[in-house]
Amino acid sequence: MKNNTIITKDVASRKLHVTREFAAPVEKVWKAWTDSSILDKWWAPRPWRTETKKMDFTEGGTWLYAMAGPEGEKHYSNVDFEKIVAGQSFSALCRFSDENGNATAGFPAMHWSVSFHPSATGTTVEVELTFDNETGMEKIIEMGFEGGFTMGLNQLEELLEA
Repeated sequence: MKNNTIITKDVASRKLHVTREFAAPVEKVWKAWTDSSILDKWWAPRPWRTETKKMDFTEGGTWLYAMAGPEGEKHYSNVDFEKIVAGQSFSALCRFSDENGNATAGFPAMHWSVSFHPSATGTTVEVELTFDNETGMEKIIEMGFEGGFTMGLNQLEELLEA
């Protein structure tokens, strides 16, 4: 497996842009991003794992999940789906939260825009994260977003190849 994740930062626009190529058809990659039973297998970087509490992948729906650590610790996030174009793209507002989906104070909201494009070798996924301010973007980077998300995407690649 080669790591073909490209992450760029646009500080002035408060954006992170992630591009990743997968050797699988769009339909299969889309399902891996939108079906909680598959997301739970790759979203958290090892040795952490994802545990979905609830998921309603519809416009106005939510995904409430925990990243569960090897010592039993759990960190929750709540994702509110805003716009979905089936098989092509979705946008969402993501926040760290408690186990009931209530936003955790002191952590930035992230506006996610994810698109899926057929390519010569499979699928290109583009992710754009926009933050309300530069401080929020820097906090997510300091928390290890780049390494953790790359690990998750590598795990997705392994899963798609299996």
